[in-house]
Amino acid sequence: MNSRTIYLEVKDYVNITLGLLLYTFAVTVFILPYEIVAGGVTGIGAIVFYATKFPVQYTFFIINAALILGTLKILGWRFLTKTIYATFMLTLMLEVAQELVLLPDGSFYKLLGDGNDFMSLVVGCILTGTSIAIVFLNNGSTGGTDIIAAVVNKYHNISLGRVLIFVDFCIIGSSLFIDSFGEIYIRCRKVAFGLCTIFIECTMLDYVMSLQRQSVQFMIFSKKYQEIAYAITKTTDHTLTILDGHGWYSGKETKVLCLLARKRESVHIFRLIKSIDPDAFVSQSSVIGVYGEGFDPIKIKIKNIENNKEK
Repeated sequence: MNSRTIYLEVKDYVNITLGLLLYTFAVTVFILPYEIVAGGVTGIGAIVFYATKFPVQYTFFIINAALILGTLKILGWRFLTKTIYATFMLTLMLEVAQELVLLPDGSFYKLLGDGNDFMSLVVGCILTGTSIAIVFLNNGSTGGTDIIAAVVNKYHNISLGRVLIFVDFCIIGSSLFIDSFGEIYIRCRKVAFGLCTIFIECTMLDYVMSLQRQSVQFMIFSKKYQEIAYAITKTTDHTLTILDGHGWYSGKETKVLCLLARKRESVHIFRLIKSIDPDAFVSQSSVIGVYGEGFDPIKIKIKNIENNKEK
């Protein structure tokens, strides 16, 4: 394992930890105090907690352990190692955070005050959706239904947010059958709030994921194309293509570097180009999607095409 690989692994774990801290803050400060029924395993834990006072973190840990064991072969050790780390860390963080926000009478401190349930829901779900995306973008997951979403997303071209919407809908709908939540109209209110959590959280998840996965194409015209190409391939995970060009005005032959990269890498690439050749001409354009090695995998089914060939 070289130094760059170690650096990337450490970076993943640091970012996953930051995402988990944000998730813990959102759940303990904005979700649990207002008894909002959220989705995911945390939502199941919250429902169990509201009904039986059984600690959220223990329900979270038990369900995650079962899901991790069941999907070990499908998702692989690298993904699940980080998921196991996230599960243990989130269990610990939730336990510590709940102790910090509990009042002497056993109730939770309400940061936004009484009567601001919906505002708390909006803020909490924006934070949880963002935190889940941070964890996913660093090759991990917060466990639970995120594991189910990752399994479906691996084999089908369905966004993580869509998978979570379906699973969370089933979880939130179950709160209708818990008598301890009160009269039926109160339970319906909780389900309505829960549906809002699904929409906000999953919208934020898909938004942050797509924002970070946006790709761009660079066309670089420079006399120092070899130095620029070497610097880019040395400091990023991308390779590039050298195209033959012909200048209409100058009438001279020229080389053009064609590079596909993530949008978030643009600043680094521009800095490299400017440091080597300040006079380089660079064209940057957005692309709808890039599929293949180093980018998103192609998830289109070809079963029907193969069957037609056999016929």
